[in-house]
Amino acid sequence: MYKRTFTDSRVVPAPAEEIFALLANPDRHSEFDGSGTVRRVVSGSGPMQLGSKFKMAMKMYGFPYKTTSTVVEFEENRRIAWCHWGKNRWRYELEPVAGGTRVTETADFTTSPAINRFMAAVAYTPESFKTNIAATLDNLVKRFEDD
Repeated sequence: MYKRTFTDSRVVPAPAEEIFALLANPDRHSEFDGSGTVRRVVSGSGPMQLGSKFKMAMKMYGFPYKTTSTVVEFEENRRIAWCHWGKNRWRYELEPVAGGTRVTETADFTTSPAINRFMAAVAYTPESFKTNIAATLDNLVKRFEDD
């Protein structure tokens, strides 16, 4: 059976407002992407809100493609999630803690039809999801350590 959620957390040395501003701006997603698939925003730049759509240029296994995502969860400075046609969600939750903000990233396939979970299982291994999420969170930490 394919695992349906992948999650990890890091304490990022910055206020939630600064981290959220980065997460909520598709123009900046390539700055912290740990999967190596995000290239650039095609449309929908600027701060997002619930229902916002944005299109990204991506590249996986050497093949370029574009995908449109919709913001499906939004609580300013606390939580943002988006999904594309496959209905799997990429969620970021922010919690102020000593030393900064705990950022939890989740790749959530509980809202995806079975065929999309199968396609994800073919494209990625569970270990690659863990690795990519860890790299994204590490990139966020490094990004704000430099400030």
